[in-house]
Amino acid sequence: MDSDGTQDARGTHASPVPRPAGPPEVPAMPPRPPRAPGMPPLPDGSAFLTWLRAPRPDAAPGVWRFGHRPRPAEEPEEIPTRQLLSGALIAFLVGWLIWSLLQNGYLGTWWWVPFDLIVPDAWRGGDSDLGETGTFVVYQGYELLVALGIMVGAARLGRWGEVWRRFVTPRFRRPEAQETRTTPEDDPAQWNELRAAGAADAAERLTADARTGLMRDVDHARIVRAWQGVRTGRHSLATFTGAVLKDGAAACLHPSGERDLPARLARHDLVTGQVRLGTTVDDVRNPYAYRGTGLALGPDLLGTSLVAVGPAGSGKTGTVVRPLAESLCLHALAGRAAVVVVGAAGAGLGPADAYDVVVRIGNQDSEYDLDLYGGSTDPDEAAAVLAEALVGDLADPHPGSDSRRSTTVLAQLLGPFRAVHGRFPSVPELRQLLDGAPGPFAALRQGLQEAGQESLLRELDARERQMGQPGDVGGVLGDRVALLDRPAFAGFFDTSGQSRPFTLKALDHPVRVRIDLPQRGHADASKMLARLVLAQFTASVAVREDRSLFACLLLDDATGVVTPEAVRGIQRLRSGNAGVVLTLRTLDDVARPLRGPLLGATGCRMALSGLTPWDGQDFAEVWGKEWTEARDVTDRQIIAETPAGKAVHMLRRVITGKAPTARAVTVRQVERERWSASELAHGVPAGHAVLSLTDVKGEHAPPLLVDLRG
Repeated sequence: MDSDGTQDARGTHASPVPRPAGPPEVPAMPPRPPRAPGMPPLPDGSAFLTWLRAPRPDAAPGVWRFGHRPRPAEEPEEIPTRQLLSGALIAFLVGWLIWSLLQNGYLGTWWWVPFDLIVPDAWRGGDSDLGETGTFVVYQGYELLVALGIMVGAARLGRWGEVWRRFVTPRFRRPEAQETRTTPEDDPAQWNELRAAGAADAAERLTADARTGLMRDVDHARIVRAWQGVRTGRHSLATFTGAVLKDGAAACLHPSGERDLPARLARHDLVTGQVRLGTTVDDVRNPYAYRGTGLALGPDLLGTSLVAVGPAGSGKTGTVVRPLAESLCLHALAGRAAVVVVGAAGAGLGPADAYDVVVRIGNQDSEYDLDLYGGSTDPDEAAAVLAEALVGDLADPHPGSDSRRSTTVLAQLLGPFRAVHGRFPSVPELRQLLDGAPGPFAALRQGLQEAGQESLLRELDARERQMGQPGDVGGVLGDRVALLDRPAFAGFFDTSGQSRPFTLKALDHPVRVRIDLPQRGHADASKMLARLVLAQFTASVAVREDRSLFACLLLDDATGVVTPEAVRGIQRLRSGNAGVVLTLRTLDDVARPLRGPLLGATGCRMALSGLTPWDGQDFAEVWGKEWTEARDVTDRQIIAETPAGKAVHMLRRVITGKAPTARAVTVRQVERERWSASELAHGVPAGHAVLSLTDVKGEHAPPLLVDLRG
């Protein structure tokens, strides 16, 4: 079936990669998928069915919905433990005292009046019809009723029920093994939507595979995605049904033929699309509804983009980027997403087997190359993207400034070269043209004259006149291109068709890509290549035909990548069902005029432990202030005027060691920062982060203190 999960993920490369005609053959009853952490398959499929049927109630943005138990929005007023226990004990003693006084007759016999009015006279004497035993039972029964009444009153006054719920019930509560009860009408394992649409045979096949342990979470998500394609009219019901009847849970495979990742480190829920990053701390600074809940992210939040700031060792890669990359790779296998992960070689972004394409720039053993021009055939478009990569960090970050002059210079060279050679120049050729080498310019001019390209000749003449004049950016561009014209990159960025370049035009398909930047000795080149990938990503997702596929770029260490054009590109991603994840060691790696726009362009902002007060100030400003209740407590010494009062006060001072005081409490509403710069710098424990969230629908979550290890 040619569904969203089976389209060729690499068919749009500048030089298409040789691939098999289709996914590998799968037998009618496929073998059980390999075991992966998080959901071990059982022979009868009970683990999968329990996972599938688990409750996932609607919740606020960022809440881990799998098995979530909603909490009230406001914290209930709770009696302090000491006051609760002392009150319960005092109520018991009072009840016992009253019962003792009644039993010993100190309170009179009035409490026997109801007994005299209700019980017949024949039941009272020893020679009654009931006998001595019966009479004893009647009297003792009445006394028991009175004792129970006293106990009930004491229990209500002493809040015994609250004591039981708070201190006794938790000791006998079973672990969180929630039993899920479903009816055939709402059982997701029955595939009722397929049955209602007339695909009962396909539903029976999928139900059988789920019960026998042949289906996993990725299979379920992939088939649901394919069914969505049928509902929207992209695929026919007959094709879908045929694929399911033939392959069962293995239907609609990803082009790689994989049904899971080699290993999982994080907790995933593909029904909601979430990956769990940690636990929201039970802290008074967190809203009560979030305290103690799991913190998770999904495409609905990543669609507004995320920026995470924290020093080295704070957990940006291991606790943020790696789980998100793993989650998006699972989404890609399910036909839901396309992901590009960029980082230094050896950064721990997942094994190579978890990706379809691994580009190792600077490693001569790399199977894939990177297209320097993003797969574009338009010289102006290619020039704009390349100019952003080369000198985007040199552009004035103030509003109204851009790199148009650099784009014009590159377009004056790329257009004529492509017209003559049918391709864009390689890195050495582009460097020669920018440096104004006489030989290449003369050859290019002769080719244009022979082809009769008068307009392009004028472009070339204009470039020659500008070279060497004050303000010409050609020399700066040439210096930047020289960073890529190094022996380490000799086999890369080839435009002659001899390599297998990857282009971000492939984001129309559920592809998994990892790009390893050069590690040592090429820091400036790495920053330039990171800007190139970001520029190509923002340009590619804006022109996608099918935007139902979520596209995400994860850029581990975005130092030197944030430019004015990059910020504008990030702002446009939400409408294209795409997002980026950027990590920074400090906001000082971003130009001062761009820090506010960057934090404003991203809907999700994370400040990890170890932040500097200067970085904390930027976060504090973007998170703003809130109204909160402030209590002012004043202790005033009590002055006794009578001799008896003075004696009592003296006795109290001897017992407590303090003078008698009267406490006055003043409550007022004040406006204060949600998180101050000092709190962010010194109040976030190691392994924690403060994270604010905004989803694509505009719903917000205030800054939350999160334990990334939970």
